[in-house]
Amino acid sequence: MRARPGRDALLAKGWWGAWKWLILRRATQTAVLALFLAGPWAGWWVVKGNLSSSLTLDLLPLTDPFVLSQTLATGNLPAYTALLGAGIVLVFYFLVGGRVYCSWVCPVNVVTDTAHWLRRRLGIGPGARFRRDTRYGILAAVLAAAALSGVAAWELVNPVSLVFRGLVFGWGLAWIVVAAVFVFDLLVSRRGWCGHLCPMGAFYSLVGAGSPLRISARNRRRCNDCMDCYAVCPEPQVIAPVLKGAERGVGPVILAPQCNNCGRCIDVCSKEVFRFSTRFDNAMEATT
Repeated sequence: MRARPGRDALLAKGWWGAWKWLILRRATQTAVLALFLAGPWAGWWVVKGNLSSSLTLDLLPLTDPFVLSQTLATGNLPAYTALLGAGIVLVFYFLVGGRVYCSWVCPVNVVTDTAHWLRRRLGIGPGARFRRDTRYGILAAVLAAAALSGVAAWELVNPVSLVFRGLVFGWGLAWIVVAAVFVFDLLVSRRGWCGHLCPMGAFYSLVGAGSPLRISARNRRRCNDCMDCYAVCPEPQVIAPVLKGAERGVGPVILAPQCNNCGRCIDVCSKEVFRFSTRFDNAMEATT
């Protein structure tokens, strides 16, 4: 596996072709945060609220369904607007892929991606290993804690919520939690937080399990086994079944709900094996 994956893609496709989806992701994450912070920072209240619950242009309610699920677990019935907002968000993430939230919206993604980049540059090994389904157990524990305590206890330490609170009200505890996530991914486990433990990621993977928007390895016969896609993918276990599945009758579309549609495999592949497609474009290619 190369120290700097994507070098061949840079030569073959140029700067934009080799970085396009990463740049668009960072622009989207920045724009989402800017919309929320424009009110408290500059008095431009396009969006009121935070990533948990908001009102856009005093008209469109949006509610994080993960937060709503904790509220429902406590036995409390949220207001109608909260239920409507969660419904809108659920439909959106079902259509585009639930874990798109993780790669295109979540501000903690920037923290964990930075830790992963630095880990590679320092040559730190894979570190501690966790089962990737551990996050589903943590998700169940979060909902159980809400049911037993009567409060959405996870939101007190949720790194996503703390990042927003830190930007608006000052960091305090947020520094400690965000730094802990960074150090954990840097020194303890490769992509440990997002890839193995985060209950929000687990929740959104369930939301997007049947999503129509997917990444396809339609041109997998061009693959030269450079391994760059594995190096940059936050969920590399989803690649092998489709990339090497032609002989086993596996279609080229990544259907695993853990895929977060980040597009980095598209960026770094000099052979243009990957592309965005739909789950319905999964027919086996004809052999020659």
